[in-house]
Amino acid sequence: MVTTTESNQTTAYAGTKRRLKIWFFVIALFMGWALYTLFSQMDRQGQAELKLADAQHKIAEATKQMDDLKMQVARLSDKEYIGQLATKEQGMVKKGETQIQAE
Repeated sequence: MVTTTESNQTTAYAGTKRRLKIWFFVIALFMGWALYTLFSQMDRQGQAELKLADAQHKIAEATKQMDDLKMQVARLSDKEYIGQLATKEQGMVKKGETQIQAE
C-alpha cells in the first residue's frame, strides 16, 4: 500500500520534471532566436562591408581622376605645353617651322 508521503514525493518529482522540461524548452527557443539573430547580423555585416569596399573604390577612382584633372589644368597654364598641343592636335606651327607629315 502506498502511503501519502510516497505519493506526494512521486507527484512532486513529476512536477519537477515537467518544470525542467518547460525550462529547457524555453531556453532552447531563446538560444535558437539568439543564433538566428547572430547569423542574420553577420550576413548584414558582410553586405555592409562589401558596400563600404565598393564606396572606397569609387572614392579612390574619383580622387585619381581629380588629381589628373588638376595636373592637366596646371599644365595648361604652361605656354610650351599649349604650343605642343597646338602643333600636335591642330597642326599649327611657329613661323619659320615646317610641319612634317607622315604618309
